[in-house]
Amino acid sequence: MSAASVPPAPPPRAPLIREVNRLLILQNLGLNAFLTLGFLWAATQGHPSLVDALLVLVAFVGARNAGHAFNQIVDRDLDARNPRTRDRPLVTGSLSVRFAGALVAGNLVVVLVAAWLLNPLVLLLAPLALALVLGYSYTKRYTPFTTVILGSVEAMVPAGVYLALVEGLPPAAWAGIGGVLLFGTAFESVHSLQDLDADRESGIHSLPRSLGERRTVPLVAGLLAASLVFLLLFGTLASLGLPFDIALLAMAAVAAWEIRGLSTRSVPLRTLFRAHFAMGLAFLLGVWASYIPGVHLVP
Repeated sequence: MSAASVPPAPPPRAPLIREVNRLLILQNLGLNAFLTLGFLWAATQGHPSLVDALLVLVAFVGARNAGHAFNQIVDRDLDARNPRTRDRPLVTGSLSVRFAGALVAGNLVVVLVAAWLLNPLVLLLAPLALALVLGYSYTKRYTPFTTVILGSVEAMVPAGVYLALVEGLPPAAWAGIGGVLLFGTAFESVHSLQDLDADRESGIHSLPRSLGERRTVPLVAGLLAASLVFLLLFGTLASLGLPFDIALLAMAAVAAWEIRGLSTRSVPLRTLFRAHFAMGLAFLLGVWASYIPGVHLVP
């Protein structure tokens, strides 16, 4: 066989771990992980059980992994038409739909086992929560309120933590749920701004597409301001201390910088999107520091 007739070598396969990371978008794990840890610390008044904390974190990670993998299965045709997502592993074929489906199933089992080990109420409510986690993937085809639905998914963090650890929803939990619902809706609205052109071409609905980029900015500003009010109420009801109030001021500063960047278009949307991670970290540090002996100033 001549050299000219030798078929070209296939392109090297990407490492499996890297492609799984891209499927599950693990780089975004920090956002809700910070919130989960903060509410876990507050719900237990700074004394979380190691076993319960691990079970809550395992359930959280399993649910978000199942949601991300399922979303990429459902959206793979849309992702192929979006410049930002056309290199995702289910679009390029570096991972199969069957593999992704197995990851979804495995993570759902992990969530249900963790729920069973936590308490009967969490196990009873887990299927409803998972239905919302998976079902939101279809809503963008029919309603612009997908961003609100995603905010509701994220609001399950404080609800799940309190139901798991105190088996109820005290007033502080409801304030936390309201705060995260608004915070998550703002986060998802900024995220949607990255895909406005692709969404228009594909017929995908979102609040930013319905309102337009200019009117989305005051929406995000209002959502973040209202979120901080709810989180301030949460801190009061949970008897958090001065460090939490300082953390809220830091979150407000980051939010103001984000809104200014959205208004002037002086900062890349990707960077503004990541500002929410800084706010989540500030929330966690504020809750944690409120329980350091000598710092927790509220009796």
